[in-house]
Amino acid sequence: QVQLVESGGGSVQAGGPLRLSCAASGLTFGRFAMGWLRQAPWQARALVATISWSGYNTYYADSVKGRFTIFRDNAKPTAALQMNSLKPEDTAVYYCAAAKTTSSVGVRTFQREYDYWGQGIQVTVSS
Repeated sequence: QVQLVESGGGSVQAGGPLRLSCAASGLTFGRFAMGWLRQAPWQARALVATISWSGYNTYYADSVKGRFTIFRDNAKPTAALQMNSLKPEDTAVYYCAAAKTTSSVGVRTFQREYDYWGQGIQVTVSS
């Protein structure tokens, strides 16, 4: 059974950092691109960042470029999202997701491409 478990969420003041982690089990982690997506109240879920299974390629939403960094450790296996310079508009439920891919450099930018999802974790940024 595939499990993706997020941790590290919580409340932070604007300008502060927060690091989310995603522990994966039940899948061949090194063959899945990983992504972080978020859903703010009254908004559709949207991609934040994604990383290829080799770690070679990454992709970020324009709204987080330069502030967020996605990581992965295939040996553990975990994925992480380092969030710096947080803004109130970053407040959302954040989801870790995994997408099976045959390409070591492929990233997945569409929600429908993800095969497995975590339960989500709340991040609240106060001004």
